[in-house]
Amino acid sequence: MTKQEWKNRTAVTEFILLGFGNGPEVDSLLFLMFLSIYVVTITGNTFIIVLVMTNQHLRTPMYFFLGNLACLEVCYSSNILPRMLLSYLGGDRSISVNGCFTQYYFFGCLAATECYLLAAMSYDRYLAVCEPLHYPSRMDAKLCLQLGAASWISGFLSNSILTFLISNLDFCGPNEIEHFFCDSFPMIKLSCSDTHVVGLVTSLVAAVCSLPPFLLTFSSYLYIIVTVMRIPSATGRKKAFSTCSSHLIVVNLFYWSIFTVYVLPHRDTQTSPNKVFSGFYTILTPLVNPLIYSLRNKEVREALRKQ
Repeated sequence: MTKQEWKNRTAVTEFILLGFGNGPEVDSLLFLMFLSIYVVTITGNTFIIVLVMTNQHLRTPMYFFLGNLACLEVCYSSNILPRMLLSYLGGDRSISVNGCFTQYYFFGCLAATECYLLAAMSYDRYLAVCEPLHYPSRMDAKLCLQLGAASWISGFLSNSILTFLISNLDFCGPNEIEHFFCDSFPMIKLSCSDTHVVGLVTSLVAAVCSLPPFLLTFSSYLYIIVTVMRIPSATGRKKAFSTCSSHLIVVNLFYWSIFTVYVLPHRDTQTSPNKVFSGFYTILTPLVNPLIYSLRNKEVREALRKQ
């Protein structure tokens, strides 16, 4: 179709998010399930933020990054779940084109920021476990602020390019997005423009934002595991592995789903599975991060008892 033919067609003014299911009974069950997840996610992460800010014993680099991660998860969930809950509650699954671009922008920014924050957290743990004598001097307040600020700034800058490219595509119809939120590939699929370049740039930016932080995170935990293996005490090794294994499970789940959706070759037949994989990093990880990274920590439990 030529550009003139695109212009002769009615431009799309809103998208329809199809979500996970259709029908009153299914919608009611999904509403209750996602409402419970949202309440638990917001409560757990907000509690971690307040605890880190108010407890003097938790004002360390590790908990500084945990507080940042909890704040990110609150924003992450609030960007996606409330809109989805309204659609299941009232049945209106439409979202304006500009609203869709806005949701995608913040989603992409927060996803990239989380990749960088996880890398910063793994580097902090590497210094603490593998180089404990140099840890206080290397991971000082200045470096913590720099790593935290760099994570947020890099995340928000990286997705600005993609949002600009996608927002400049032509959308002539159909307008049904096979997803539960506005994401890049489902939106690109609906465009009547030439989307080859935009699709390649999307995969490239996703790879740049996720692969280097993943390699740093993986390397850090690998060095941590090697160091832990050298601990003579079986109890000490068990305790360290218990914490590291929990962190690795969450990190692997997050990156595995990110790579599956954005970095691996994209095909139209992958749309439905990708919707499920997207749920891992948009819904599941914000839910379990407070438990894995904080509530299982002995220092956090002691801080809770002193409140």
